[in-house]
Amino acid sequence: MGNTDTNMCVNRTGYLGGEHAYHSGCCCQGAVLFIPPRGYMSSVLSSLPLQSSPRSWPRQLLPSFLTFSPTLECSSMSRHSMRISSGPGGLSGGSIVTQRRVVTTSSAPKAFSMYGAPGYGSRIASTSMHAVSSGLGAGFGAGAGGFSGLDSESIQLNEKATMQNLNDRLASYLDKVRSLEKANAELEAKIREHCEKKGPIAQRDYSAYWATINDLKDKIAAATVDNANVLLQIDNSKLAADDFRTKYEHELMMRQSVEADIANLRRLLDQTTLTKADLEMQIEGLQDELAYLKKNHQEDLAALRSQLTGTVNVEVDAAPQQDLKKVLDEMRMQYENITEKHRRDQEAWFNDQSAVLTKEVAISTETIQTSKTEITDLRRTLQGLEIELQSQLSMKGALENTLAETENRYSAMLAGFQNQIHILEADLAQVRASIEQQGHEYKMLLDVKSRLEQEIATYRALLEKEETKGPGTGPTVRSVS
Repeated sequence: MGNTDTNMCVNRTGYLGGEHAYHSGCCCQGAVLFIPPRGYMSSVLSSLPLQSSPRSWPRQLLPSFLTFSPTLECSSMSRHSMRISSGPGGLSGGSIVTQRRVVTTSSAPKAFSMYGAPGYGSRIASTSMHAVSSGLGAGFGAGAGGFSGLDSESIQLNEKATMQNLNDRLASYLDKVRSLEKANAELEAKIREHCEKKGPIAQRDYSAYWATINDLKDKIAAATVDNANVLLQIDNSKLAADDFRTKYEHELMMRQSVEADIANLRRLLDQTTLTKADLEMQIEGLQDELAYLKKNHQEDLAALRSQLTGTVNVEVDAAPQQDLKKVLDEMRMQYENITEKHRRDQEAWFNDQSAVLTKEVAISTETIQTSKTEITDLRRTLQGLEIELQSQLSMKGALENTLAETENRYSAMLAGFQNQIHILEADLAQVRASIEQQGHEYKMLLDVKSRLEQEIATYRALLEKEETKGPGTGPTVRSVS
């Protein structure tokens, strides 16, 4: 938009019975100056959300002098008179000032100001002021929203009282701004206290907890080792029990085998006893037969001798013959010697062979015993190695399970720490954004404060200037943005 020279009019609003009456001749959409009654600014500002940004305040909650329309449609008016009825809240007297000023508006969005709404900015380039005496009257009736016509009779308004009233209301508005500054300072103090309470994670001192954590870690490691040792002992006991069970079963089988051998030997003993009794009976029968044969032989010899004695002995002179008995005895002796020699030879050979066999049997028995001992030792060694292998496998499984549990536990702890870090980072980002937003709002409030202080200084200068002029001269009101 370009520069526009527009006549702006001052609207005054009176409160008669809670109803508003506006001047029928004014068509301004953006009011240059609005003089509210006492307590109006406090009620308006108390309805605004002070903790939020001024950009988010609803426009319908703001008074007319805090809103700005970029299009100003105001009719040119020179002098008007204003009449105020004597109802409650009415003004006693004064003058209405019309002003001609050049307004330069830009369509680009600018910061929020007391004369502009968010998204628009306004800049007043120059202002021409001239006083208006009585000439324009604004009637205020008791009807709701009713309009009254212009009255020819005008009432002179007390310029000094009007400016003093304006100054008081602006001072109350400045007090409200100061209260907002105080609330903003309290909010900043709360934010700073909250940030100090949280504090950065890197500055926290966890050294007092590391000793307890290390002690607990050592206890956990010791308990894990003790648990592994107990499991190892249990596995060793199980393996030893299995070994003893195997040995028991083996010994039980050997006992059953020995008992079976004993039963077989008992049967053989019974058979041998029966055979011995049979042989003894045979020996007795042979002895009886031998005695019987000897007896018969003696009887036969006796009979032969008796026969010989009964015969005639005829002696014949013949050549002497050898004695047959002697010859038989010699032959018997020779045969007996030969038999004895053969017996001794056979006995010596038998003894030699028996000694050789005995030595071989002894050597074989010793070899067998040694082999059995070696086999037993090898079996024991094998069982010990198997037990040790099982124990090592059990220890390996226990250590693997412990390692897996430790990895899972520390993975879960690490994931929890990562989640906490993400949460704290998000909180930190939110706090930073909130601090930036509060700083921006603080700057905006400072800007509003500076503008209001400039307004107050201007009004005070005007008051002092009016006081120096003396009575009878109209006030000059200048709006500064």
